[in-house]
Amino acid sequence: MAGKRSITSLHMKSLLDQHDIESLAEQLQPKPEPQPHHFLPNSKVTQQRTERLWKAIGTAPHPDILDDWTSAHLESFDGNIENFIGSVKLPVGVAGPLRVNGLFAQGDFTVPLATSEAALVASYHRGACMISASGGCTTMVLSQALNRAPAFVFDSMITAAQFAVWAMEIFPKFQEVANATTRHGKLIEFGTTLEGNHVYLNFEFTTGDASGQNMVTIATQAVCDFISEHCPVPIRQLYVEGNLSGDKKASSQAYTSVRGRKVSAEIVITPELLEKYLHATPRQMTDYWRVSAIGGVLSGTMGVQGHFANGLTALYIATGQDAACVAESAIGVTRFEETTEGNLYASVTLPGIMVGTVGGGTGLPSQKACMDLMGLHGSGNSGALAEVCASLLLGGELSIIAALATGDFTKAHHKLAR
Repeated sequence: MAGKRSITSLHMKSLLDQHDIESLAEQLQPKPEPQPHHFLPNSKVTQQRTERLWKAIGTAPHPDILDDWTSAHLESFDGNIENFIGSVKLPVGVAGPLRVNGLFAQGDFTVPLATSEAALVASYHRGACMISASGGCTTMVLSQALNRAPAFVFDSMITAAQFAVWAMEIFPKFQEVANATTRHGKLIEFGTTLEGNHVYLNFEFTTGDASGQNMVTIATQAVCDFISEHCPVPIRQLYVEGNLSGDKKASSQAYTSVRGRKVSAEIVITPELLEKYLHATPRQMTDYWRVSAIGGVLSGTMGVQGHFANGLTALYIATGQDAACVAESAIGVTRFEETTEGNLYASVTLPGIMVGTVGGGTGLPSQKACMDLMGLHGSGNSGALAEVCASLLLGGELSIIAALATGDFTKAHHKLAR
């Protein structure tokens, strides 16, 4: 990990202006005594336990963390969190209605976005309004799979190769074992990566309407237990996840394949609507997109896009998705072209939309209400939610690129973010 001389020197100067080297070194030493009293982790949420935790913290319950509404609905958080002491509130705004013409999502969606970043909702809202005025965008879930990649260590490459061959031959049994752990998920495929005496089995599952991380972990553990018992060669070490799956991190593997749901959305917009909603022309949009695409390549980004993470994070928080999955979900490609008729063609493709409409945080009171606002809570709606995600991000890309192409970006933030 490298650092530039001037930046590192400036940082060191700011430290040494207030401390000498000896006091800084002392500050960094381990301090084993006295030991703090740790809270015992527990996911059971009760009034008594919450009061005990606040007492252990050494302060009275803060009314902005444990407010009256939260106190009255304590049980609704049970099983979703450990060491519960209250809830935090983020403002929720809405974008749209956003018209989506998808394989699963059909109609106009009012999209809730939870954020503290001023100008974010306004940007996505104007993009959504323009999409709807154009008749909506075409959106498709292209494929769906979620993976977990256990790792195995053997004495030699020869033994590792023997295991890999055996695993491929016995895969139907792996499916039987994995599928017995869940009513919703199915083990559909796996890949083998052999590195020296290490073997990674990259299991791929469908997960129904759940996001599915816990589901595939439990199923994979069952397969690993079966392997431990029946493997024809000695296993030195076994890990249920060998960090090859790409879980909660951007990876080229997910970018070129799928993790969660791979979704694409497109639209053709006339110059008149571009002018009305974004005050831009197709030429301005495509000229800026070309420059930004090269900029993304030069900076080494995974894919080329403006700000997928903004809209995804706000929507994930509002609807009870795992917000950490934005690290892997917010990769993909935005593309703009000027058509022969002089219109603007725009598309986004995301290979890793990690969303669910059942399980996890989707059943929490506020998050379920946001899902209900879109009519997407519960079984049968995960494909539609993924298509709404892509459609929202298409609107956000159109809006931010127009702002940058026309010089309105700074003005908008100056006006809305202060």
